[in-house]
Amino acid sequence: MRKNNHNITYWKNRYNNKKTGWNIGKISTPLKVYIDQLKDTSLKILIPGAGNSYEAEYLWKKGFKNVYVLDFVKQPLNNLKARVSNFPDNQLLHIDFFELENRFDIIIEQTFFCALNPNLRKAYKNKMLDLLKPKGKLVGLLFNFELSKNGPPFGGSKNEYKDLFSIQFNIKTLEPSINSIKEREGKELFFIFEKKT
Repeated sequence: MRKNNHNITYWKNRYNNKKTGWNIGKISTPLKVYIDQLKDTSLKILIPGAGNSYEAEYLWKKGFKNVYVLDFVKQPLNNLKARVSNFPDNQLLHIDFFELENRFDIIIEQTFFCALNPNLRKAYKNKMLDLLKPKGKLVGLLFNFELSKNGPPFGGSKNEYKDLFSIQFNIKTLEPSINSIKEREGKELFFIFEKKT
């Protein structure tokens, strides 16, 4: 039986019961390496389904002040605010991703896609297109293991991701991550997808 993973009660319970196995307590190495090469600190960046948002904390401390964090569970947003007290409240978005109306230069993907029920993947892709500015980039990590009926996380493959994204995005990079954390070695693809104009 497939769980309803687009369900706020389910995710609240995961946080309340500390069942947050995706939380590594720091920014993941592949995203740190990517962020370290960004020069323009004015970029408008979104991190959806952000969890405890170590990526947002890292960006903020590097001078990226146009960072938005979205989660439909309040607790992880509070956790970020507790660590970064001067993070603006209006950039902590406590809403459903599919209801967001805004435009961004970069959207960072870190364990959000794999947490959504697979029947929402096309809707995810379409929403990303809506949210990205022309030539905007969707960047991050996707799991590279067989799509499972029970999750999260739900897996997927390089070919599945190409089929889903390649019509409306230029696939700049979609390769096995060479610097994943030990627990995810061989299970992640690092990607950069650029919105076609």
